[in-house]
Amino acid sequence: MPAQTNHSPPQIAERRLDLDWIRIGAFGLLILYHVGMLYVSWGFHVKSAHRLRELEPLMLLLNPWRMALLFLVSGAATRFMLGKYEIGAFARRRSARLLIPLAFGMLAVVPPQSWAEVVEKLGFSGSYLDFWLRHYLAFDQGFCPIENGRQACIILPTWNHLWFVAYLFLYTMALAGLVALAPSLAARGKRLLERSLPGVLLLLGPALLLGLNRFLIFPVAPPSHIVVGDWYQHVLYGFCFLFGFLAARSQVLAERTERLRWLALALAIAAFLAMLWLRAQPPGDLRRLAGPFVYGLDQWCWIVAILGFARRHLSRRDGPARRYLVEAVFCWYLVHQSAIILAAHWLKPLALPAGQEASLVIAITALSCFASYEIARRIGWLRPLFGIATGRRKRPSVSRRQPSSASATSS
Repeated sequence: MPAQTNHSPPQIAERRLDLDWIRIGAFGLLILYHVGMLYVSWGFHVKSAHRLRELEPLMLLLNPWRMALLFLVSGAATRFMLGKYEIGAFARRRSARLLIPLAFGMLAVVPPQSWAEVVEKLGFSGSYLDFWLRHYLAFDQGFCPIENGRQACIILPTWNHLWFVAYLFLYTMALAGLVALAPSLAARGKRLLERSLPGVLLLLGPALLLGLNRFLIFPVAPPSHIVVGDWYQHVLYGFCFLFGFLAARSQVLAERTERLRWLALALAIAAFLAMLWLRAQPPGDLRRLAGPFVYGLDQWCWIVAILGFARRHLSRRDGPARRYLVEAVFCWYLVHQSAIILAAHWLKPLALPAGQEASLVIAITALSCFASYEIARRIGWLRPLFGIATGRRKRPSVSRRQPSSASATSS
């Protein structure tokens, strides 16, 4: 490899520490975002008695790109893993790492969210055990609250926030199938991206695609999180996952994100301000025609800015904190929303001021996540249920397609 300078960190031969930090930060923001959902005017499983509309611009800042960034990082992790394992071994490992926590989550972690929701929205008076046995596990579809003038039944059982795990499994298996059919897909795709996205086209090309997705597909297939027919999100997250996969080993694209980081940040801020201005305008052609493309520019430029600044400042930053968090964060993701919803539900009768209530919700959530991981990682049979790698890692069988390489931890 060519000599590296302090401003050009090695990105291909070493572990992608920058992606680890991005993943940790993205999950952390997601937890805070879900706490914020208790207080804004948008629908959520339970709501605080307080409404903090001043939070909504901050929530709007995160909303367009927070999950897209996670899918991109997950695609990059998949690229590194496929460089270490044969397709069959990779598919088995990823299936176990994703499907076991998903099934356990739907059976044991998510149901308290649904119980709190039917208690608050429909006045359900039964115990949690009664709800779990007689309604949740019985596929009861009779809980149908009216929200914003519309009746919408609560789906039971459900995966709620664990939709990310289901979609990640779907994209991972689809990509593994493609690589099995076309082993040179990754290398050819990387070269194609490098040739087709020079300079500012790395910002404008994907932003245009995401804008078209918002303009053409969002109106007819808005987000549903139920896989079938969720075309807007499949295009968005599928594209980000594939981009992360193809770009993961590209030194050229990594250097471009670093060079473009300030321009990407400036465009992202401008697009965000334009989004706020458009939301304040009356419905009409301006919002209908310009809004989706401003949104797409906002989505992609924040992602590129984060990738660029992380490469610049976090590629060499390592220590016990990263090693701990990179293993803990998926367990925390599994647990966090149930902790948030139950904390908010139990605190509501106390009628605390908004600041005290929010602080307690965050503290209870953090403690719940920390305790869940610390307990699960010490008990062998609990580890796979909470998405924690089991035992000592065995030396993987090296794929004949790629040399062995350390990878970013997968989501």
